[in-house]
Amino acid sequence: MRWLFLAGAILIEVCATLSLRASDGLRKPAWIGVATIGYAVSFWLLWMSLSLGMPVGVAYGVWSACGVALVALLARVLFAEPLTAPMLAGITLIIIGVLTIELSGV
Repeated sequence: MRWLFLAGAILIEVCATLSLRASDGLRKPAWIGVATIGYAVSFWLLWMSLSLGMPVGVAYGVWSACGVALVALLARVLFAEPLTAPMLAGITLIIIGVLTIELSGV
């Protein structure tokens, strides 16, 4: 169940972050509301995951790595933002690092 809460936290945080981008520099206030609510729900879901015993280092690492990867990929698709080979390499290294922490039994 803690992984389900974490997955929800990640997906909602990604939506909130993309909503900030969609707000066009805060010129579209509805997106700010979506982002604010999204971040609040995301932090609540992260808290639920932690309260069920997930180690904070693992939770935050997975949350951050997945968030970075998903935001970069979706920003490319939705907003035509650049996604270069070095950026993809960096995202890959972040994911490898998080997997190393997770698989080390922390």
